[in-house]
Amino acid sequence: MTFGTPLSAVKRGMRLLVTLIVAGTVASCQLVGSTGTETKPGTLRPSLTADIGAREHPRVVATYGGVYQDAGAEKAIAKVVGGLVAASDDPRAQYRITILNSPAVNAFALPGGYLYVTRGLLALANDTSELAAVLAHEMAHVTANHAIQRQRRAEAAELANRVMSSVVEDRSQLENAVRSSQMSFARFSQEQELEADDIGVRTLAAAGYDPYAASRFLKTMDRFAKFQTLGGDTSNAPDFLSSHPNTPERVRRAVQSARQIGAPGIGKRDRADYLSNIDGMLFGDDPLEGYIRGRSFLHKGLGISFSVPSQFALENSPEAVLASDGKGTAMRFDGADLTEFNSLDEYMRSGWVNGLIDNSVRPTTINGLPAVIGSAVTDGWSFRIGVVRIGLTGYRFIFASRSPNASFNRAFEQTLDSFRQLSPAEQARLQPLRVKVVQAKTGDTARKLAVRMSGIEPSRRLQLFVILNQVDANHRFKDGDLVKVITD
Repeated sequence: MTFGTPLSAVKRGMRLLVTLIVAGTVASCQLVGSTGTETKPGTLRPSLTADIGAREHPRVVATYGGVYQDAGAEKAIAKVVGGLVAASDDPRAQYRITILNSPAVNAFALPGGYLYVTRGLLALANDTSELAAVLAHEMAHVTANHAIQRQRRAEAAELANRVMSSVVEDRSQLENAVRSSQMSFARFSQEQELEADDIGVRTLAAAGYDPYAASRFLKTMDRFAKFQTLGGDTSNAPDFLSSHPNTPERVRRAVQSARQIGAPGIGKRDRADYLSNIDGMLFGDDPLEGYIRGRSFLHKGLGISFSVPSQFALENSPEAVLASDGKGTAMRFDGADLTEFNSLDEYMRSGWVNGLIDNSVRPTTINGLPAVIGSAVTDGWSFRIGVVRIGLTGYRFIFASRSPNASFNRAFEQTLDSFRQLSPAEQARLQPLRVKVVQAKTGDTARKLAVRMSGIEPSRRLQLFVILNQVDANHRFKDGDLVKVITD
């Protein structure tokens, strides 16, 4: 199906409100490269790699919600960069580090020394050594020219596949050749990630930080990814077409690299200073993109809200609000401009829905708002579609499943029926979530402190608290211990 006009077109300058489902990958650093004139095998002239980074930088910033400006977060990064560069494989290298306004846990590099970390990653880290581990890993990608190598490998694979498709008539033979090429490229990418992990740990230790921070933070990211998918499996089994090694393999390798340097307990972690720098930092959704509160999506500016059934997970992104129940049913919520349509029925039949079943289209009312619903079948997928009109905007719910059943229809109906306009008082009460650093008192436990969390489903507060603070559910704190809580 196609989804027509994006929601951004109807928000009059506001950024998109959207939700993506976590796919189970953990902080996947992305490498963007391009070809150019060589100076020696595997490298480009510094001016050319800088040009690549400069050209791609605006696109990256726009894709990840813009630059996040926070004095404390910027101070935390500035504190470690100099030492890491001096300890790296290229002490002469220069880096431009940008904090991206995204709740996703991610970091990546572009050629020319452009490094990026999201505010979501900064909020998840527990001390300076963990931030340093991330930056050292990304610096390793730059000093090892991984982006350029990966780009050239991809171009070679694409050329080989084109040649095979033009000379091989046996379809199965061609598919096997393409798959072999894909697996080879995936293995190459995985090897780069492991190499960057190894280099990063060495750099981390050489700069005086705890070399075990890398393995520690990898574990935290894995736990957080599972939390975001309602505890679902993030697939620790090897994926031979994945560009990243599975998390247990990366953790094992990072621990092994750290042990070659020394036993646990060496190097600085600098937890108190780091937490003071991220105190008050935005957590989760940006106010311009709306809010996820448990199973509900609310948008202050647009004055709308809806909820999904208990088995669904929600998360925001820049294109649409997506949800999934982990059992084959997916949902998309976005918006469309209805200026050119006289009725919702006309809009539903205007061609944006492939495989629309004509007699399924019927008008209805959702909490006093005009709406239309319909069904479609195409390419083995079944769809239930609902569009609710407010002014000239159509808010669209699209549910999809390959195996539709009664629960599929029920989830669609419950979600659509929950759509409503917020009252002025509800809009006024909506505030963004932030990281708050508090001092524990004697006798405080993880369970007791987790109760302070707000904006999180009560049943999930303890789970998030223990992940954010790297403790277990029964942990008892000492007087003065610093902990992170999430509150609005």
